[in-house]
Amino acid sequence: MKDSFGTSLERFLAHLKTYQPLIHELVSRDLKVKYRRSFLGYVWSILNPLLMMVLQTIIFSFMFRNDIPNYPLYLICGNTLFTFFNESANMGLTSIIYNAALIKKVYIPKFIFPLSRVVSSFVTMSFSLVAVLLVMLFTGSPLHWTILLFWVPLLFELLFCCGIALALSSLTVYFRDMQHLFSVLTLGWMYATPIFYPLEQLPGFAQTLMKFNPMYHYINLFRNLVMYGNIPGPNTWLACAVAGVGMLAIGLLVFRKLQRNFILYI
Repeated sequence: MKDSFGTSLERFLAHLKTYQPLIHELVSRDLKVKYRRSFLGYVWSILNPLLMMVLQTIIFSFMFRNDIPNYPLYLICGNTLFTFFNESANMGLTSIIYNAALIKKVYIPKFIFPLSRVVSSFVTMSFSLVAVLLVMLFTGSPLHWTILLFWVPLLFELLFCCGIALALSSLTVYFRDMQHLFSVLTLGWMYATPIFYPLEQLPGFAQTLMKFNPMYHYINLFRNLVMYGNIPGPNTWLACAVAGVGMLAIGLLVFRKLQRNFILYI
């Protein structure tokens, strides 16, 4: 008799606790490899979003800057959250096939590998938040008390990215073309998310469709808390929570279903 999803979830949480030191080591390895032989090292996690913000501000300022107060902060808030999603999803996507040799040698719960990639991306994104704070200070943006809640949309997005990474990593084992298809998808996803343009620029039907874009809700919640000092209505919080928890559940179900035959394809 097949295990229920509840039983599988309990086993998942138990393994997560047991293999926490291994996740720490894998995250540490990813970060060391990423910044190997880099003169500035972790400083790039701060410089990269700042340089991207400057470049996009120069490019898009003539189109949108008059419509968006504090355009540099608007840009870096959106870029920071979307870059975390893009990096964690793409790193998680290849996590199983890149660790094939280790998986064949010893028993390790396979979900550890995509999750560790997401966590390493989350650590990188945490450094990028320093860049967000620097832009706030440089542009004279007011520091609202709501900024203390900045971690809430990041937590929901972390759950969402874990689910995406679990699903994509398992699918990529069987369909290697997922690597190329998803890169195209994320490019379209980026332009379909109000990162460097205001939502109001879109026609009415596109604004309605935006409600089905989880990244819009995470970025919108983050901007409201950090930039505008607003507490959005319950629909925004609910959308973020449902997208995060729902995607994690889907990712676990897909991974659980497909992992049984990984050894035959990696």
